[in-house]
Amino acid sequence: MSYTIGFQAKNQKAILATEAATANQAVAIIAALQKSANEIEFIRSPQEGDMGIEMLLLLAKEEAEEMPQGA
Repeated sequence: MSYTIGFQAKNQKAILATEAATANQAVAIIAALQKSANEIEFIRSPQEGDMGIEMLLLLAKEEAEEMPQGA
């Protein structure tokens, strides 16, 4: 499932967006954005629609549980 993360960079008015292929990748991108003082504007997926960080964390946990142990 793909995810789009919208964010506003520090000292900019425009909202930028980046893509992540998995929930775990989206969580990592959000963590990096938050460290650099970017504000998360939205998290969206075609399947789930708009969501908050808590929902994304839950999806990442479910995704990790579904992955084979060797992967």
